[in-house]
Amino acid sequence: MDENDLNSEQRYRLLIEAITDYAIYMLDRGGFVTSWNAGAERLKGYTESEIVGRHFSTFYTDEDRAAELPAKALQIAEQEGRFEREGWRQRKDGSRFWANVIIDPIRNADGELIGFAKITRDISEKRAAQEAIFQSQKMEAVGQLTGGLAHDFNNLLTAILGSLEIAKKRAVRPDVADLIENAIQGAQRGATLTQRLLAFSRRQELQLGSVDVGNLVRGMAELMRRTIGPEVVITTQFPSELPPVRTDANQLESALLNLVVNARDAMPDGGEIVIAAERRSIEAAKAGLLLAGNYLCLSVRDEGEGMDAETLANATTPFFTTKGVGKGTGLGLPMVHGLMAQSGGQLILKSALGEGTTAELWLPVTIDVAATPVSAEEVPFDPAPSAMMVLVVDDDSLVLMNTVLLLEDLGMETIQASSGEEALEILGTGQLPDVVITDHAMPKMTGARLCEEIHARFPTLPVVLATGYAELPEGTAEIGGVVRLTKPFSQKQLSRALAEACQGGRCF
Repeated sequence: MDENDLNSEQRYRLLIEAITDYAIYMLDRGGFVTSWNAGAERLKGYTESEIVGRHFSTFYTDEDRAAELPAKALQIAEQEGRFEREGWRQRKDGSRFWANVIIDPIRNADGELIGFAKITRDISEKRAAQEAIFQSQKMEAVGQLTGGLAHDFNNLLTAILGSLEIAKKRAVRPDVADLIENAIQGAQRGATLTQRLLAFSRRQELQLGSVDVGNLVRGMAELMRRTIGPEVVITTQFPSELPPVRTDANQLESALLNLVVNARDAMPDGGEIVIAAERRSIEAAKAGLLLAGNYLCLSVRDEGEGMDAETLANATTPFFTTKGVGKGTGLGLPMVHGLMAQSGGQLILKSALGEGTTAELWLPVTIDVAATPVSAEEVPFDPAPSAMMVLVVDDDSLVLMNTVLLLEDLGMETIQASSGEEALEILGTGQLPDVVITDHAMPKMTGARLCEEIHARFPTLPVVLATGYAELPEGTAEIGGVVRLTKPFSQKQLSRALAEACQGGRCF
């Protein structure tokens, strides 16, 4: 070997030693390590003296060794000229990382196999980012599906509850009225489930505002203690000052109570639940699924058995539950997930078997001063006048029939239309009703679009827009004379919406 060859080999060795982001080393024909660079030591934790002479299967997990993956990798590299895969690899300290592995065969001038060159790269962060994107896309798809299902269920429940209300009013025998009341309560429980589905799909109606989390948690303390029982202790860890956040206070209370109950259920023998809060900042470069900015991280930590990786990955999937039959709907965490997303934040779950679970609610900080809690009492309205004409618009015949039934039971006259176009034709004949009540989700012309047309042609005609969705096209709320009615609605809620639409004497 001449001096040029020696210089070339020295430069090559210096190059390999200078690379610290990749583990680059050589194996003999049997798979035993014959060289080791600084990147390999940094990545895998072994020094050169510790690893040279040992088999490269040392870096594989027990599961992969049992499946004989190391031998198969060398066989593929020898036969096909290259082996490249991704998988879990193990460091000296036992920790795992997700690796991209390349094995190339090394042959002499005669083509005889003399060993292998192996390159390993840690791509754990890349895999985590890909999984986060995939999870986000999956949840978005499931959210669209559940949102559509919830809307259809709301239509069915509107028809069911309307018919049951009228049947109960007309029931003569008390035992029949009791049976109808049971059916009403069952339908109302179904309405609660659809609200949770809408919460997950980010289509529930929220009253977003400035919320003081510290005051909210203190106000819930007695409720949480009564709910979880004496076996579990709740500890709070809050700094003296916390910034207000932007969310729906009532829904945040429900979400926090749900997490506390989950934490209690994870500790059947009792234990401690820690509710903590701290201010966090997200930089643009590390924003991920959250926008860069300031957040309040509200966390609930338990001392339970924790979750394995599969359970953790499915925890926010609707109807997924590890509780027994009849003990859980599988909609609690999806509801919390939806609330966080709709509030501009994120639900982050951290758990491992034997280490308990921590649920983090990341909520965006608002610069507004925390609002004073508003009383839940409804603003009083005079009853809607019974001597009035109502145009009812809905493409669902069941909902249309039952809305008409509820209105006629109140003594009102009705005109029916099964589409926005038909409603405009009726109005175009000059037969103007006192008020219009329309569904929103209709084909061709939506209820929101119908509201715009009515406002443009008949600006003094009040409209009630019935919908199960939170999100409506921009500008709908600014259309004069439009009152929103959430599905499913009762006769009392329908009457109230009509009274609100008619306030100021517009219906006379």
